[in-house]
Amino acid sequence: MDAVKVGKSKTYDMAYIAIFAVLMAICSWIAIPTMVPFTLQTFGVFLAVGVLGGKRGTVAILIYILLGAIGLPVWAGGTGGMGVLLGNTGGYIIGFLFIALIMWGAERLFGRKNWVMIVSMVLGLIVCYAFGTLWFMMLYAKNTGAVGLGTVLGWCVIPFIIPDIVKLALALILSRRLNRVIGTL
Repeated sequence: MDAVKVGKSKTYDMAYIAIFAVLMAICSWIAIPTMVPFTLQTFGVFLAVGVLGGKRGTVAILIYILLGAIGLPVWAGGTGGMGVLLGNTGGYIIGFLFIALIMWGAERLFGRKNWVMIVSMVLGLIVCYAFGTLWFMMLYAKNTGAVGLGTVLGWCVIPFIIPDIVKLALALILSRRLNRVIGTL
């Protein structure tokens, strides 16, 4: 591959990664406030990996998290900063990276088949829920007092299962269609 093609490829990669980092921020601003806000962030996460693939999708999600960590208002409710990331619900934001890493790993092992994408999205979501829930419980107990697993699941997971499955399905359908239209990136 000549130097011009490599440079062009890297430029396209950076542009697509930036576009999806911004898309995740836009998705997060569409929110219904609750203990853990209902947003379209998980849709953006699934779509980023579904369209960009594991490596570039994971980089886009990492950049999205880092943008929020430095204080840019990219998370639910237009928030950002280390206080949010290290707060009660920060584990769910960090969990987005686990979703991407699981999807990337499955892609590397089994390819980008539909069943692989579905299984890896579901597994990634379960890991995100588990990590975020444990994080929430530890910080909530430290700052407010002990809280039971059932209570935290009722606040932070159960209300999100059906909406997240819908977002997962929509992201899968849209990513497949986008890949057909724009070609494999």
